[in-house]
Parts: sequence; C-alpha cells; structure tokens
Amino acid sequence: MAFAPSEDAADRNASLLQEQSLRLASARFVVERLLRDGATSRAELSRATGLSKQTISEVMRALEREGWVREVGQVQGAVGRTAVTYALKPDAAFVLGIDLGGTKLDVALADLGGTIVAERVEATDRAGGRDVVAQIGRIAEQLLAEASVPRSRLRGAVMGSPGIIEPSSGAITIAPNIPGLDSFDVRGALAEALGIAVDIENDVNLAAVGEHWRGNSRGQRNFVFIAVGTGIGMGIFAEGQLIRGARGAAGEIAYLPLGGDPFDARGHKLGTLESAIGSAAISDRYAGLGGEAETSVRTIFDRLEEDPRAALALDETARTIATALLAVHAVLDPDTIILGGSIGARAELKERILAYLARCMTEPVRVEISALGSRATLIGAIGSAIDGVHRSLFGIGAESSPLALPPVTVDAAE
Repeated sequence: MAFAPSEDAADRNASLLQEQSLRLASARFVVERLLRDGATSRAELSRATGLSKQTISEVMRALEREGWVREVGQVQGAVGRTAVTYALKPDAAFVLGIDLGGTKLDVALADLGGTIVAERVEATDRAGGRDVVAQIGRIAEQLLAEASVPRSRLRGAVMGSPGIIEPSSGAITIAPNIPGLDSFDVRGALAEALGIAVDIENDVNLAAVGEHWRGNSRGQRNFVFIAVGTGIGMGIFAEGQLIRGARGAAGEIAYLPLGGDPFDARGHKLGTLESAIGSAAISDRYAGLGGEAETSVRTIFDRLEEDPRAALALDETARTIATALLAVHAVLDPDTIILGGSIGARAELKERILAYLARCMTEPVRVEISALGSRATLIGAIGSAIDGVHRSLFGIGAESSPLALPPVTVDAAE
C-alpha cells in the first residue's frame, strides 16, 4: 500500500528546493560579476550583487572549495583595512571553438577567460560528412595534448557551420559547401567523437556573437552582422537576443528579391541577392565590363586605382548591397550594421556603400567593419561555449556539490 508524503515532508522538500535555487542564483550573480569585473573582494561583490556579506562568504567558500575561484591579491579598504580579492580560475575548465568552412577548418582550445591556449587550422577534409567529424576529433586530441589539458577539464564545444541549422535538433539542413554534412546527426557524431555535448550554430550567427562579445557591437542590443564573401549571410541581434527564426533561417538574406529576378529559377540555389553580389557575380560583372574573365575579387580590388572597369564593377556591387541594407534597416532598425567576410570587410567597399546610403537616407545607419575579421566565427564559438559551460554549472537540478557545482576534477595522470 502506497502512502503519500506528509504535508510536513512536502513542505520540507519544497523548502529545500527553494533553498537550492537561491544558492544557485547567488552563485550565478557572483560568477557573473567575477566574469565582468575580474579580481573582486567579498565586500565589492556584496555591494554589486545586493547579496548579504554572509551569503557572499558562503558562496565564495563553496566556489573556492570546488576549485572554481582563487585568491589573487589584496586591496586597501577603509581605515587601513585590507581585503582579499578573488577571481575565477580560468583553467578550471576549457572549451572548444570550431569554425568549419568549405575549404578551411579552424579549431581552438580556450580557457574560461576566453584565452586560446592551442589552435590548429587545416584544410577541410574533402570527403566531407563523417570524415570531417573524425578530423575534428583528431584535432581536439592534439590540442589537449599540446596544451597539457586533461580531458576531464574539457567541458563544452560549439561549432560554426555554413548552412541552415534547425534550432531544436541542431541538424544541418542545408550545407552546400561540405558534402554529406546534411545526411546524418552531426551533433550526435561530434558528441561521441569529443566525449562532451556539442552545440552547432550557423557560422554567421556565431560571427555576430563574436562581435557582440569582443568586437564592434559590444553593449549594443540591436545590430546585425552581414558577411559578404563567396556568399552572403546575416546574423541578427534584437533586444539583446540572437534571432534564429522558426526554422533556423532568420538572416538568410541571400534570398532577398534584390539584384535580379526572384522568379528566375537560376537564383533558386544561391538566392537572388547572392547571385548578384557574391564573389562569382563580382568577377562576372568585371568581365562583362571588358575585364579579363575569371579575375579574382582580390585582384579587382587591387586594380581600383588604375582600372575604371574595376571601380565600376565594385560601384554596382555597392549599390546593390546598399539597397539590401535599406531593406534590413526598414525591418529591423539596428543600431549598427557590421560588415564582415572577405569582401564585406574591405574599406573600399564600405566607402561606396556609405555614399549610396547617404543618397537615400536622411540619417544613414551606422556601418562598421568587423573588428574580428576572419576570426569572428571562431571567437563567437568560443564565447558561446563558455556561456554554455556557465549555464550548465548553475543548472537547476544538479546535485554534485553544496552549490550544485561540479568540482574541478584532476585526471590520475595529471
């Protein structure tokens, strides 16, 4: 015969859950301040978080006992008193940031402070599919060995990938540059290869995250990152949140009906806008003006001063991009538009875009070039992985320590 718990037992359970939630919230506030401010005293943490000195002391004792914070110095207080300062131990855990491109694979191992301790860049395995997963697993092992980091301290990984990423499952539904990547559970295969949970995000979305963390849009709640290179894509931050859309396709501006006929079936594969301003389109435009066929975009930029056909080809490209930016601005009203990618980051193109925007906007939107350049996606992947570790440490329901924080483990071989 089953008996229901007494009201007293139920009340005690509820009280314990509430107490645990309060401890987790307190720890979260403290860690967030340490991440933001660096070395900080207990008194400063109390003032910054609004938590009592007793609560701060309890939180700091637990964090220090579990290996997540350490004493780093002292500060002079009032009436000659000194106070111990604490900081997070950046080597308490590590993450992997992965930037997977059609031709290049960049994998970096970073600590909780975002410092890269080991990195490797290789040509992406042309076989694609599971061979790329195996390549990432091999590189990860090499980085851990190179940095002498025990596997137990690898706590998270995020990969940026071209294509459309389904938000709920992480499935890559369209990956035109890497064969076979959309034919199996990439996230599950990566988790098996690395031994940890892995998140997959669109590469341009991660570039936007990188700019928001350490680039030209720090502190801004509404901005877009537009990458122009072989193709074009956009990452959107609205009210401080990354916007993915119902099917993960928010920001796929390659398909905007600009620069050509959206009903022309030739634009279905790449998108009407991408077909008009991608690297192949710029090369074709230059050839159509009388330049040599199949001239690289880099060479066209190099010829700006001496070849009027190069200047005209880029002027026409800038005009189409400016039209796209007008559409983006009308819909999203961003504080800033960040331009990145091998073509979008060129100052010569930005100057031409601004000239066209000034002709059709009374108050042209602020346009900046990416501060992170080709590393924006990688930096965004690292930042997202660190954020994921931070969230998992304070997840409700964890029971491994008094603060629900897993202790920093040490491998037997360490």
